[in-house]
Amino acid sequence: MALEKKRMPASKYKFAEQQAYDHEISTNATWPKVVGTLRIKPSTILWKPKFAWGKKPYFVADLDEFIAWIKEKNHKVNK
Repeated sequence: MALEKKRMPASKYKFAEQQAYDHEISTNATWPKVVGTLRIKPSTILWKPKFAWGKKPYFVADLDEFIAWIKEKNHKVNK
């Protein structure tokens, strides 16, 4: 007896996945505490400085360019 492959019926409800994740970048200084916001999307990385003006003040970095930049060995890291 052969088993038939049946598809599960479509669900009435679905989980919505977030389109972007925002991370605030802060310092230990007394002012300004928040330096800016880093927004991670599936294909890009966006940077918004704290004191940016306008409706869309994000700077865009292509994900491939960002990966190439982060892998370079000439960058100094300060804590």
